[in-house]
Amino acid sequence: MHTGENEQGLRKILDFTRLSAVFILLLHFYFYFYQAFEAWGWTANLSDNLLKNIQRSGLFNNFNRSKFIALGMLIISLMGSRGRKKENIRWQTIAAYILIGILLYFGSQLLLKLYSDIETVAIIYSSVTTLGFVLILSGGNLLSRLIKLKLSNDIFNQLNETFPQEERLLQNEYSINLPAQYNLKGKVRKSWINIINPFRSFLVIGSPGSGKSWFVIQHVIKQHIQKGFCMFVYDFKYDDLSRIAYNQLQQHKNRYIKIPKYYTINFDDLTTTHRCNPLDPSTMYDITDATESSRTIMMGLNREWIKKQGDFFVESPINFVTAVIWFLKKYEDGKYCTLPHVIELMQIDYEKLFPVLKSIPEIEVLVNPFISAYENDAMEQLEGQVASAKIGMARLSSPQLYYVLSGNDFTLDINNPDEPKIVCMGNNPQKQQIYGAVLSLYISRLIKLVNKKDQQKCSLIFDEFPTIYFNGIDSLIATARSNKVATTLAVQDFSQLKKDYGKDQAEVIMNIVGNVISGQVTGETAKQLSERFGKIMQDRESVSINRTDTSISKSKQLDAAIPPSRIASLSSGEFVGIVADNPDCKIDLKIFHSQIQNNVQQLKEEEMSYREIPTTRKISEQQVQENYLQIKVDVQLIIQQEMENLRQLKKKNKEKEGK
Repeated sequence: MHTGENEQGLRKILDFTRLSAVFILLLHFYFYFYQAFEAWGWTANLSDNLLKNIQRSGLFNNFNRSKFIALGMLIISLMGSRGRKKENIRWQTIAAYILIGILLYFGSQLLLKLYSDIETVAIIYSSVTTLGFVLILSGGNLLSRLIKLKLSNDIFNQLNETFPQEERLLQNEYSINLPAQYNLKGKVRKSWINIINPFRSFLVIGSPGSGKSWFVIQHVIKQHIQKGFCMFVYDFKYDDLSRIAYNQLQQHKNRYIKIPKYYTINFDDLTTTHRCNPLDPSTMYDITDATESSRTIMMGLNREWIKKQGDFFVESPINFVTAVIWFLKKYEDGKYCTLPHVIELMQIDYEKLFPVLKSIPEIEVLVNPFISAYENDAMEQLEGQVASAKIGMARLSSPQLYYVLSGNDFTLDINNPDEPKIVCMGNNPQKQQIYGAVLSLYISRLIKLVNKKDQQKCSLIFDEFPTIYFNGIDSLIATARSNKVATTLAVQDFSQLKKDYGKDQAEVIMNIVGNVISGQVTGETAKQLSERFGKIMQDRESVSINRTDTSISKSKQLDAAIPPSRIASLSSGEFVGIVADNPDCKIDLKIFHSQIQNNVQQLKEEEMSYREIPTTRKISEQQVQENYLQIKVDVQLIIQQEMENLRQLKKKNKEKEGK
C-alpha cells in the first residue's frame, strides 16, 4: 500500500538497529576499559549489574566479538537506507571511506600495546575505533546515494546503430562483389557487398576524396572485363580509368569468345586517340535521330537550357541544327555528315544557307520559320532563333576536335557480337564545357545503338556523370536491363545532379536506380539516403532521479538505421548503401554500412605493371590543320554546288513556263 506507513515503520527499525550498534560499541568500551571509566567516576551499580547480565550472554567472550556484532548491525541499518542520489559521487570515494574505516575500526586493537596509563590508552583506542565506525557509516550513506544504474557510454550511439549485414559471397556471371568488414555491437565482422544484378543500374555517390574510384569504380571495370563484358568508360580525369580498362583487357582476353578491340577518344593527345564520327549516317535511320543528336549537343553547350525545354528560343536553335544535320545526311548519301561540317555549314550566310536547306523536303517544315523571319526582315527574331545555336557551336571550332570528329576508325555499337569493343572517352576538367558537349553527343548516339536486343552483355560506366548531358538516362536505366546493359553512374552529390539536370530529372535518376552505394555526403543527399535505408529496432534508456530513489526505463523503438549525421561523417573507404536482388537469388540483408577492403599492396604492384595506352598513329600539326581547312572547303563546295543546282532548276522551270 502506498500510504507511507510501511516506509515509516521501516525507517524506525533501521534507526533502532543503528542505535543498537552504537550501544554495543559503547558497552565494548565500558567493559574493556572499566578501570578508566571507574577512575573518571563514570560507573554506577545499575550499569555494572546490567553489564554482568550481558556478559553471561557471551558477548565479551572474545575481544572483537562485540565489535563484529556492532559492525553487522550497522551494515544491516545501512542496507535499508535511502539517500538523495547524486551524480558526482564516485566508487573510489566510497571505497576509500569504507576501507580506511575498517582499518581504523579493527586496527585500533594494536593501540592496546602502548606503554601508557589505562586512561590514555582508553581515550586513544575509543577515538580511533569511533572514527573508523563513523567512516564506515559515512561510506555506507554515500553508497546509498550512488547511482548504481550503469548506462551505455556510447555517446554517439554508434553501436546501437549497427545491424547484421550480408556475409555470404553471392556471385553470378554478371555480379560485382566487393569485400568489406562491418561493426556489429562492437565486434568487427567480414562481409560482402554483392551487386548481383548490375543491370538494375548502380549509383555511386560521394564527395571528392571519399574513394569512389579507388574503392568502387575500378573494381567494376576489372570484374566486368574479367566476366567478358563489352564496355564504355567515360573517364573524366583521363587516363585514370582508361589505363585500368586497357590493361585489364590485355590480361583477360581469354575470357571473351571474340576478343574486343580497344578504342579511346582523347582530344588532348591526338597520337593516342582514335577517330569516330558520332553522326555516322549509317546509324541515323530517320530525322528523329538527328533531332536527338541536335538536342544533346545544344543542351551540352547550354546547360541552363535543360530547365527551359519547350521554350521558343530553346527549341528554335535545336530545330535549326536538326535541319543542318539531316541535310548533310541526305546530301550525297551522308558523305559529309559529320559534326565539323555541321558547324561550318551553320556559319554560311542566310541568303545562301536557307535556299540550300529548303531543297530537302523532309526539313522544309523545320526551316520555314527561319525563312519566313528572314523574308519578312525580322532579323532580331531570326538572330534570337539562330545566333544562340551558331555561337554555341562555334565554340567547338577547333582543329583538334575537327580531326577526331571527322574520322571513322570505329562505330559506336560496342556490344555488337561480331565486333565487340571497349571504348574509353576522356574529358579534361579544364575544358569540360567544350569537351563535355561533344562527349555527350558520342554517348547519346552510343546508347541508341547499344540498347538493342540480341547484343552482347555490356557495361556503361560514367565517372562524374553530371559533367555530361545525356537526355533520356532514365529511359536507359528503365529499359536496358532486359538487353543486358549495366549502367554505373558516379556523382558527387544530389545537388550537383540537380543543378546540371534539373530537379525533376535528378529525382528520377536517384529514385529508379536499384543499387546505391554512398560515401560521405551531406545535406539533402544524406537525408534522402537515410530515408531510403529505412529504420531498425534500437534500444533506448532513460534515467529518473528523485530525492529517495533512482529509476531507469528501457524500451525499443524504430529509428533510422543510418542517420544523416552518420552518412555525413563517413571516412574514406567507408560506404553505406542498398543492393537489389534477383528472384532466383534473394538477399534479405540488402542494407550495408561497411568499410570496403582493398589490398593496397597488391593494387599498387598491379598498377606499377600497367602499360601505357599505345600510340594510335603519328600525326603532325600540319595534317591536323589541313583536315581543318579541308572541312571548310568541303562546305563551300557544297554551297556552290547546291546554289548552282538551284539556278539550273530555276532556269528549267522558266523554260517550261515559256513553252
